[in-house]
Amino acid sequence: MTPPGIPPSAETFLAAHGYADARRAALPQDAGHRRYTRLAGGPRPALLMDCTGANQAGLTPEEDLLPFLRIADHLAATGLSAPAVLAEAAPEGLALVEDLGPDTHAALLDAGADPAPLYVEAAEALAALHAAPPPPGLPLWEVGRMTATAGATFLDWWWPAAFGAPAPAAIRAAFEAAMTAMLAPFAGAGGFVHRDYFPANLIRLEDRAGPRRTGIIDFQDAGLGHPAYDLVSLLEDARRDVAPEVRAAATAAYLAARPGLNIEDFAAARAAMAAQRHLRVACLWVRLDRRDGKPHYLQHGPRCWALLATALRHPAAAPLARFLDAHVPAVLRQNPAKDPAA
Repeated sequence: MTPPGIPPSAETFLAAHGYADARRAALPQDAGHRRYTRLAGGPRPALLMDCTGANQAGLTPEEDLLPFLRIADHLAATGLSAPAVLAEAAPEGLALVEDLGPDTHAALLDAGADPAPLYVEAAEALAALHAAPPPPGLPLWEVGRMTATAGATFLDWWWPAAFGAPAPAAIRAAFEAAMTAMLAPFAGAGGFVHRDYFPANLIRLEDRAGPRRTGIIDFQDAGLGHPAYDLVSLLEDARRDVAPEVRAAATAAYLAARPGLNIEDFAAARAAMAAQRHLRVACLWVRLDRRDGKPHYLQHGPRCWALLATALRHPAAAPLARFLDAHVPAVLRQNPAKDPAA
C-alpha cells in the first residue's frame, strides 16, 4: 500500500535505489507545492523530493526539478553545504537527496537557541554564496519580474479584498511605474539571489566549519538579481521578529566578508528590495488565505506591513511610498477585513 504523501510513481523509484522498505515521515508542507518525505532505514538517511504537483505552478515535474539539480551542483562546486543529489528521475519530478538533518535555524530558534550565532553564520554563508560567480541559466529577478510578482499579490488579491473591486487599469499603470522607478537604479547587479534565504531554509551542521556550517535548502527558485534581496529575506523575516542587535551583527558579518561593496549603495538597494518583498509577501498571505484555504499565514501580515513602513522611509523607496500615499490610505495597510458573506 502506498504510504500517505508518496505518489504511486515514486514506489518504483524508491525500490530501485534501496528505499522500498524505508520508514517514511512526511515533512510539513509550506506554502508551495513541493513535498518532502524523510526516509530512514535505507542505504543512508535521505529525503524524497516530490515535484509531481508542479502543475499547480504551471510547470511540468521535470521543469520544476531541473533547476534544483543544477543549483545543487553549483552550490557544491562553490564549497557550500547543499543536499547532495543521490538519485533522480527528472521526467517524473522525483529525486533522492541527502538528509542534512532536522536542525533548521527555525527549529533551533523556536527551541530557544541564541539567535546571534545562527544569524551571523547564515550571513557569512550568504556572503560566500554571493561572492561566487552565479551559474548560467538563472532567470532574471529584476525590475520586470519583481514588479509582476508584487502586482500578482498586491493588485490581484489584496486590492479587491481591501476595496471590494478589481484594481483599475490606471492604478495598475501607476503601480508599475512606481515599482520600475524604485527598482531600476539597482538593476544589472547580476548576482545569485536565493529568494527565500531565511531560517526555515537553513540547517545548522555541527560537524562543519565556516560557511559550510550552514546547510542551504529550497534554492530551486533562485534568480539573477541584486544580492541585497537575500539579506532582506534573512534579517527582515516575514515570519519572525529579528532583534535589532542581531540584525546589526549579521549585517556587519556580511559586509566584512564582502569588503568591495559600497555600503551606502548597498543600503539603498536593501531598502528598495525590502519594500518590494514586504509588499509582495504581505499580500501573498491574503492569496494563501482566500485562494488556498491557508488562513494561518495571515498572522504574519502585521509584521510585513510594519517592515514595509520602515522600508518606505528610505529615499530609495520613495517612488513606491508616493504611490501608496496617493492610493492606499495608511489605515488600509493591513490584512483586509474578512467578507462576512464568505
